[in-house]
Amino acid sequence: MVILPAVDLLGGKVVRLAQGKREAVTVYSEDPVQVARRWVEAGATWLHVVDLNGAFDGIYRNMEIARHIIEACRVNVELSGGIRTKEALGKAFEAGAARVILGTKACEDPEFVQEAADRYGHKIAVAIDARAGHVVSRGWVAASQVTARQLARSVAMLGVETIVCTDVSRDGMLQGPNLELLRDVLEVGPRSVIASGGISSLEDLRALKALEPRGVIGAIVGKALYEGTIDLKEALQVVSSQRTADS
Repeated sequence: MVILPAVDLLGGKVVRLAQGKREAVTVYSEDPVQVARRWVEAGATWLHVVDLNGAFDGIYRNMEIARHIIEACRVNVELSGGIRTKEALGKAFEAGAARVILGTKACEDPEFVQEAADRYGHKIAVAIDARAGHVVSRGWVAASQVTARQLARSVAMLGVETIVCTDVSRDGMLQGPNLELLRDVLEVGPRSVIASGGISSLEDLRALKALEPRGVIGAIVGKALYEGTIDLKEALQVVSSQRTADS
């Protein structure tokens, strides 16, 4: 299991939103590359970079910043937010993305997702963002009747290998991950799941680590790093030491 520090971009700045609400924004830095380097220097081997402008507006607007992060950090970077066209998908990989996450398109255009999975294989992931068990999209403002479980099963059938699963109601709230949601998705979806939303402590990471045999391959940590409730070096040591003890 790996830890993926989140670098959320809004208007070129590094921010965190509470429950994904655009008006509930906290700005942490005006230098995304410096922030990304900070996490890499602490030991991160993956970064989770989100274009929130793209998520809300449907157009990936911070691609150049993402490119600069990838070039400067030389680690695996997954990109997400507003990637809804073949052109945007291609540009993300041209920028050097190790993985691209499709969210809204997974809800609205299964054919697009299947074509992407067929072409890019394991480099494509799908975001399952849920509130009260039901999927939300378009920057988490559009609700649907589809459950997280249903979408997980559907994208697995399309050939998607990895899901990023977020309980929107917990995102940015430091309330701990929704383990029940994760278990539900793990039962029916792709074998590889990255947990997101609410991770606030080393204990939360240990709880997610316990689900690694069932398919949890990573944990996205955002606000806890920026607020200092999790120290990245300590978190990496915990994951490493626990993995060693379990082997």
